[in-house]
Amino acid sequence: MKNTATPTATQPLLLQRNGAVATLRFNRPEALNAIDVPMANAFLDAVQTVAADPGVRAVVLCGNGRSFMAGGDLATLRADPVQGAIDILTPLNAALQLLLQMNAPVIAQVHGVAAGAGLSLLLMADYVIVAEGTRLNLAYINLGTSCDVGASWALPRIVGTRKALEIALLGEAFTADDALHLGIVNRVVPAADLETAITTLAQRLATGPTLAYGAMKRLMRESMERTLPEQLAAEKDAFVRCASTEDFRTGVEAFHQRQNPSFAGR
Repeated sequence: MKNTATPTATQPLLLQRNGAVATLRFNRPEALNAIDVPMANAFLDAVQTVAADPGVRAVVLCGNGRSFMAGGDLATLRADPVQGAIDILTPLNAALQLLLQMNAPVIAQVHGVAAGAGLSLLLMADYVIVAEGTRLNLAYINLGTSCDVGASWALPRIVGTRKALEIALLGEAFTADDALHLGIVNRVVPAADLETAITTLAQRLATGPTLAYGAMKRLMRESMERTLPEQLAAEKDAFVRCASTEDFRTGVEAFHQRQNPSFAGR
């Protein structure tokens, strides 16, 4: 099933399906996809729909127009700073936790600008591909606020505490190549190749062992909260659960037959 939604002026976020790949497309291009309350609520609704669908085996986050996302909507925050922040962050945080709990890998497709919450979201993705020429900025300090949407959790784990503090405290923009060097993104591609790169990766992941992907995501993300004995026990439990799946039996049989496995995500 392809492109079950098309861009309209009234939808702040588009949920599109192409087979087992679900695309969540931020759709406020006139505001560089800055998140306001309707977009935050639409994001949560879309993530809840995707998380409840076992047929979704890869998720893509992207933005319409000239940018991925320029952060929170300052008009909303200017009108009512405290309540505006609560109304935006409550659904965003709920959506983020659902994405992290999903077995399906989450891919960020980034171009133009990724600032504030836009950078935070890509930090929380499982795989990030960025177009050449993209500008990134944590940006929060320039508005006199701390960060949100998981940035303070993800950034130190990716770049280390010292570098994370530099990025956060200086609030300076950096390039896609800088982000690649720091390990913030996985690949930088020419802007004209971004869509193809994302489609190829998403289709590859969408035909993989989805339950094993979920186990691997949780093991990696939770490893820094555990001691080594605790992590070894978690690995054992996860491996045993995966060993009971159809995909594991498929993978083992394909190995013995010297064939490429055809995983069903079960």
